Amino acid sequence: MLHYFLTQYIDQFSFLNLFRYITFRTGAAIFTSFFLCILFGERIISWLKSLQNEGQPIREYLHNGNLEGKKGTPTMGGIMILGSVIISSLLWTEITNLYVWVVLFVAVGFGVLGLVDDYAKLTKKSHAGIKGKAKLAGQLFIGIVAIYLVSIKMPLNLSTHLAVPFFKNLLIDLSLFFYVFAAFVIVGTSNAVNLTDGLDGLATGCVMIAVCCFGLIAYLAGNVNYSEYLQLHAVPDAGELSVICGAIFGAGLGFLWFNAQPAQVFMGDTGSLSLGGILGTMAVITKHEIVLAIIGGVFVMETMSVILQVFFFKRTGKRIFLMSPIHHHFEKKGWKESKIVIRFWIMAIIFALIGLATLKLR
Repeated sequence: MLHYFLTQYIDQFSFLNLFRYITFRTGAAIFTSFFLCILFGERIISWLKSLQNEGQPIREYLHNGNLEGKKGTPTMGGIMILGSVIISSLLWTEITNLYVWVVLFVAVGFGVLGLVDDYAKLTKKSHAGIKGKAKLAGQLFIGIVAIYLVSIKMPLNLSTHLAVPFFKNLLIDLSLFFYVFAAFVIVGTSNAVNLTDGLDGLATGCVMIAVCCFGLIAYLAGNVNYSEYLQLHAVPDAGELSVICGAIFGAGLGFLWFNAQPAQVFMGDTGSLSLGGILGTMAVITKHEIVLAIIGGVFVMETMSVILQVFFFKRTGKRIFLMSPIHHHFEKKGWKESKIVIRFWIMAIIFALIGLATLKLR
């Protein structure tokens, strides 16, 4: 918004030329969303506590010796993240860019879906929220609408194509199946982040690492010179997504201030579904869907641990892990929560570096 209004006066005030640069606006978005979280965080947490009384229902068999510290902690803290990201994005992005509105549409859509799910958990006083099929149907609807909007703006030579990392010219035309694949990416990433959100700061830190990568990828893919040099598939106007990535990173820092162990607030499905949906949408727009599986290796690992656990148990009646998702397996082994979170963050950084390496290995 500021970009749209202030760049009209560049001839009169040359310093306003700064607002043309994505790098400047990304930095501004980081600080804006961070300070919004810090400024309003305590008030939002107090408000959520007044609404929720007992806080998020906790599965008593999950947290070894740490249950009392988690009881009464309010959920829906994703409101804090989403509010900061949306305000910061509207301030610092080029609001005429359709990709910006698609990502914000997914953020709000998945956020509202998560909010309804969190509210259902609170009213039922159970960890079970809305029915899985209803949640999945809502996610698919939002994802398909987003993909359709992206296809309108995307160059024809990319719109239904899958880019394969390590091969500079390899594009596979999936035709109509691309919509199914892209919906799977968005919905799958959303649910993967949701599964990862089980320990204080775990999902937040991993998402922050992933958005840093996609902020860089969006910037490079949206710049003709850089994309040509790195032999990436250029996606005009995708660079503006870097500003949203900056807003998410800043909001993540602000949220961690309150979410670090022992957490004063949980993000809940309100935050995790939304953040995952945003990551998936950015991967589809930048044509880095496969690279997302590498950068988001922790999310893949968490999801696969659940799939394998359920499959193996149904077949044999035995379990591979003490509990899934896999972070709870390590909890059951007696690892401290902080150790699990930090080690998973380390793995997330390693996966991110491997994913970024694919940009040059072509």
